[in-house]
This record gives sequence, C-alpha cells and structure tokens, in this order.
Amino acid sequence: MLSSLWLLLSFAVLGLEFHIFVSCPRGERCQRALLSGNVVFLQCNSSEAHWYFHFMEAGDDKPLSPSNTSNMEVLPEGSLVIQDPLPSQTGFYHCKDKNGTQVVQYEIDFQDASILYITHKGLAQKPLQNATLHSGSKVFVFTRWEPWQDCNRCGVPGERKRLGYCYVEELLEDPVPCWLYLGKVKVWHNHLRPELQIEACHVNCTNSTSLEEEYGVIFDSFRFDEETESVWLTCPLASIYRPVNWEANNNSLTWREQLSGQDFSTFLDPFTGGRQLQIFQPAIYRCFVQQEFVAKFSPMPNLETLEAQRRENEIQPREAVEARLGKDSLLKGLKLLVVLGTTAALLGALLKFFPASGGKRSKQVLLVK
Repeated sequence: MLSSLWLLLSFAVLGLEFHIFVSCPRGERCQRALLSGNVVFLQCNSSEAHWYFHFMEAGDDKPLSPSNTSNMEVLPEGSLVIQDPLPSQTGFYHCKDKNGTQVVQYEIDFQDASILYITHKGLAQKPLQNATLHSGSKVFVFTRWEPWQDCNRCGVPGERKRLGYCYVEELLEDPVPCWLYLGKVKVWHNHLRPELQIEACHVNCTNSTSLEEEYGVIFDSFRFDEETESVWLTCPLASIYRPVNWEANNNSLTWREQLSGQDFSTFLDPFTGGRQLQIFQPAIYRCFVQQEFVAKFSPMPNLETLEAQRRENEIQPREAVEARLGKDSLLKGLKLLVVLGTTAALLGALLKFFPASGGKRSKQVLLVK
C-alpha cells in the first residue's frame, strides 16, 4: 500500500540525504564502503551523464549499462540511484559526460548486511578485534568506524548506532575495503563482515523543522489472518544510515531488549537498521525518523470481526427503538396512574362532603315540623 508513496518520498527527499548520498570531486577517483540492501545515490554533476561499471565478482572488464540492471536508474541531473544494492555489485562506477570525458569514478564495496555483526555496549558486548588475514601474514583486517548517528529519541532515554566497515591494510599501504581488496578471491575469516554497534543515549529536544511539518504523517493499516503469523512494517524515510525508533502502543521498542532476548513480540530488522519491523500481535505501531513522527500503523479487523460488528450495529438501533418505546409506554402509564389517583382522591372528598350535608338538612326539616 505504501510502495508508490515510498518511492515518491524517496526521490522527493534526495536533496535532504535521507539515504546515503555519495559525492566525489570532479575528475577524481573516490573509494567507499557501504552496506548492501540500502538505497544509495552516486553523484555526478552532468545533465547528460552516461554511467558505466563493472563488478569485481564477475571479473569482467567489459562496462555494463544501468539500463541493463533493474535496480539502477540515472536521475535527470546525472546522479545514479541504486535500489537495494547487492554485494555482487561491488566494483567500479564511471560517470562520463556527453563528450565521453570521465566526470567522476567511484570504487564501491557493498558489504553484505546479512552477515552484520551486532553489539550493544549496554550488554557489555564487544566488537570484533583486529586480526591478520592469514596466519603469519602482515595483511591486517580491521573495522573502520563511522561517526555515531544522532540519538533516536529526545527528552527521554534512547539509543544511537554507528556502522563499521571491514578494511584490509598491508604494510606501508593505504587501507582498502575488504571486497575491493579481495576481488574474486574467496576467503573465510570471522572478521570479514561489517559491524553495527549500539549504545544508550539521552539528549534534549530542539525546535528544528520537523519531518511531520515538511511531509505530513503517513497512516496505514495491516491485517493478520489465519495463514500469516507475522506482518512486516516499513518505516518511510528510514534507513540504516539514519536514526529510527518504533513504538508499540506508545511503548518504545529497543535494540537492548531484542538483543538480550527480553522481547519476542517484535523484531527490529538489523540489516535495514530498524527500517523494517516484524510484528506478531496487533497493536498501534508508530515510527520516528531523526526523532520525528512519520508514520502510524493500525490493525485492520478481519472479515469475521467486521461481520459481527455489522450485525451488532443493526441490532443496537432496533434495541434502542424498542427500549425507547417501552420507556414511552411506561411514562404514559405513570401519567395515567397519577390522573386516576388524583380523580379518585377528588371523588372521595366529594363523597365525604355530600353525605354529611344531606343528613344535616334532614334534621332541619324535622325541627320545622
């Protein structure tokens, strides 16, 4: 239901960087590690841009065109949008102008989010330790951490996260993202994976322009049926690169509770950074991006419930009419009893009066005689 709106919002907020927006100086070559499964924009300032790329895994230097790849699209201003990039799309991306001159080149390592290593400082969980790629080698594997993201709540305790990417470093050489270094080589190592670290936070609220004011709040509904034991909800405008928070019936859902095994009623998807939420029971769910309320999801009653409600709605008016008629009849009866009682009282008084008056007159008559 939200798919069309989701796409429109995704492109509408391009300039506000609700997804990762990668730029590079004109004529330069830039290297970057990112996560698979999360939308990315590669900037190219050329209105008639032509993109070419080849993938490390394919091992083929023949350039490919975005028109042949379903999850890529070139925007009018020249930037390349990659929806849900795959680890296999790690490689080199070239943007050229209409004259064939290279404007910019990107070397992108889309690290596999499905093997994300997650830790929470509040649970005393430790991130991966630096190691050598091979026993006895001088090639080191380590995690390069991004800055901490903003706290996902304000005015109350919240959580914040940061991403870490796998890098390889040889002696006297610059570090390189792991799969740009390895290419087609298949190596198993516990440290060859990206990381996500979470910690508690508490910040004051500020009076900045809200997403609600800019784009409004989205309302949607969901339904459980006999065949589905769970439902997935997607928070618009959210991504693994931005702070997101979910609430169920006004209770915040935290990574700490999930990672400690205290809460099994919901599941925050770590591969999307909490953009998607799996639910197992009806409730009113709300999501927040950058501390701002953006969407509300309410349970939709099933067909049996709707039918029962319809029958109840039909019965209630009839019962109300019958009750009103009964009430009116009772009032009329009470009024009649009051009238009859008043009449009886008056008759009684008259009967008392008239007999007494008649007896006195008879006595008077006898005295006259």
